[in-house]
Amino acid sequence: MNRTTEQRNLLRIYSIDKKENSICLQICSNKTEEKIEESQKKGDSDMAEFDYEVVNGRKIRVRPVETVSEVDENGYFVRQPNHFTEGFGEGKNPVEAGRYRLVWAKLCHWSNRASIVRELLGLDEAISVNMVDHAEHEKNLGWEFVYDKDNVDPVLDIQFLSEAYYKADDDYTGRTTVPALIDVKTGKVVNNDYHKLTNYFEVDFKPFHKKNAPELYPEELRDEIDELNDWLFDNINNGVYKTTFCRSKEAYWDAYNSFYAAMDLLEERLENRRFLFGDYVTDSDVRLYVTLARLDIRYTHQLGHTKRPLFTYKNLWAYARDLYQIPAFKNNTYFKDFANPDNKKQGRTFESFNARFLDEIDFDAYWGAPHNRARLSSDPGNKFRTEKQD
Repeated sequence: MNRTTEQRNLLRIYSIDKKENSICLQICSNKTEEKIEESQKKGDSDMAEFDYEVVNGRKIRVRPVETVSEVDENGYFVRQPNHFTEGFGEGKNPVEAGRYRLVWAKLCHWSNRASIVRELLGLDEAISVNMVDHAEHEKNLGWEFVYDKDNVDPVLDIQFLSEAYYKADDDYTGRTTVPALIDVKTGKVVNNDYHKLTNYFEVDFKPFHKKNAPELYPEELRDEIDELNDWLFDNINNGVYKTTFCRSKEAYWDAYNSFYAAMDLLEERLENRRFLFGDYVTDSDVRLYVTLARLDIRYTHQLGHTKRPLFTYKNLWAYARDLYQIPAFKNNTYFKDFANPDNKKQGRTFESFNARFLDEIDFDAYWGAPHNRARLSSDPGNKFRTEKQD
């Protein structure tokens, strides 16, 4: 059996056993929830009893650590389940312009895709936005509105994202994550479901899409897009984090090998098609792009031994540049933040390449280079299929 055939048997894009995959994901989620419940019963200080730090009169809980709360007994990283997952419509979360505020972070690819889709669809006025990052504190307090005056969001009047989480559920025990969609009327997080949030933007918020908005989630392809998105999550998007937070060699190599086998399959898939589903960009392309954009300059440090940099994949590298050259992708991609050196300290003898030369790197020149991907399309002048007008 040659390597390509073996990879196909392990990770076939077209014939994933979706039922088995969903069962696996559910088991993982249940294990995480059981671990949290068990810790609470035992009074585990890492999860049940909250540790606080007072900042500007605000009592802020210390952020849980992935390697404590999200690693199973075999050392595998099991990502925490999303807590606020209710959709949008006429019930608890009505679809209204100006009702919600998207909070995201430059470094977080889970939230980056929401910021890209928001701009692609023209939801700028319907959904306001702000960014968070981490600031220096004695303890890790999670995402903070570091770009605002006094580090306080001017609309929500909070300094830390966690304040909106605990306002929505004071018993919440997990990490406070981005993306988070916050109801500006109540100040509460209403949705942090990174896996479905872009789909809500694409479907439920359609009344507020700009004219001729791209059709990112066409109805006739939704089952296929959902299937591929599940596969991308397990092998690509979450794949790099499985190598980062795992605590056993077995878990590391499983994640490492799955990631690079998946990259090979995607390279093959993109040999004769411009985007993942043919001539036009879909929701799946956004999800793949945000990982590719961080791969060489950030994730390689987490993957350990780098088997293949992105630029060695002929199709994936050209494909990633093709997407980057779309304004909404470029406007929401912060390469210098991805590559920001954490060892640029005065007096340090050995510094990384980025620490010494980051300011001189012209990322736009690399990513803006010609890609010749249009030749694969039957509609080379357009990267999007526009929505049908109601």
